[in-house]
Amino acid sequence: MKKIFSVFAFMLLVLSFSVPAGAIEPDEILSDPALETRAREVSKQLRCVVCQNQSIDDSNADLARDMRLLVRDRILAGDSNQNVLDYMVDSYGDYVLLNPPFKTSTALLWLGPIIIFVLGFVAVGFYFRRRPDENITNTLNQTPLGDDERAKLEREFSAPSNDDDNNKGNSK
Repeated sequence: MKKIFSVFAFMLLVLSFSVPAGAIEPDEILSDPALETRAREVSKQLRCVVCQNQSIDDSNADLARDMRLLVRDRILAGDSNQNVLDYMVDSYGDYVLLNPPFKTSTALLWLGPIIIFVLGFVAVGFYFRRRPDENITNTLNQTPLGDDERAKLEREFSAPSNDDDNNKGNSK
């Protein structure tokens, strides 16, 4: 038991050091902590267009680094967080936002998963609707019992069971 606890404690220690590190490099960090906090807030809202499902704050891609530097440059120039986001959307499109707004150009992003789910549900329905019921098919294709088979079944079901006699002697 002590060995299992030691192994578990070691694994927990190793896993505690394996927390993913941020992709931001030291030369990107702004000297003003308030501006750096704003840059991080904006960066977490922007998608890395290379990685596609990571924010630029988490991505190690070169393009994500360039986008992080651009965000910091815009903040240093005096832009508000919304102005920086608007600038990035103007440059890269709505897709650059991790949470894009619902409008006609992004409707497929929002409705796509629902459409795929409904189409899959309909396909499964058609599959089961067109597939013949195997139990009914097997029942219809069976031939009736012959006289000798019927007689054998009647003998099996009408013969006294030896199990009842054996269980009477064994019960206490």
